[in-house]
Amino acid sequence: MKVTFGSLVITAGICGILSFAFLATSLGTEYWYIIEMNPTNTSDIEDMSSHSGLWSINEDGKVNSIDSFRADYSKLSETELHLLNMHSAIVVVLPLSLILLLFGGICGLVSSLARSTVLLTGTASYFFICSLLTLCGVSLYIIYSYQALAETERLVGLEALAYVHTSFGWSLGLAWLSYGLELLTAALLLTAARRAKLHPSSPTVA
Repeated sequence: MKVTFGSLVITAGICGILSFAFLATSLGTEYWYIIEMNPTNTSDIEDMSSHSGLWSINEDGKVNSIDSFRADYSKLSETELHLLNMHSAIVVVLPLSLILLLFGGICGLVSSLARSTVLLTGTASYFFICSLLTLCGVSLYIIYSYQALAETERLVGLEALAYVHTSFGWSLGLAWLSYGLELLTAALLLTAARRAKLHPSSPTVA
């Protein structure tokens, strides 16, 4: 079956919209990292169960905001300062990627309507850059989470965390999906650019 230029750009548009929606939902939800207590023999242990996002932590229905930009750096250790800087980078890179996706959608619409090989190729490259930003943000969050857990283990000891189970949540999964869709959008736009180059159409005169 022959794939047409129209079907390529429509599919790319759908993937672009979904990538934006998934990343926006991911940033706005609090299930990036989940901490659960094992109910066995934990009656004498403080309940540490919580789920957190980039901006807040939900502990038993109580939401505490996370603001790494207003912390008192003078009272932090070198490790805590490093973790805080990592978190600050995450909350800048991922929203920036979301904003760039919005502009990328506009560029994609214009280049598709113009059927311009140059514009389509440029928009595809733009989406590749967006995907790299998303990948950097998500990867940095994973590294940040593991380092934060290692620091907690160092401070409280492994015994205190014996009944604690940690995992990444579906919010992080949505960010990964957004990353994949951004790559797919870029690939589809590159294919559409090649199709437009091989089969150019005459401009319509109004």
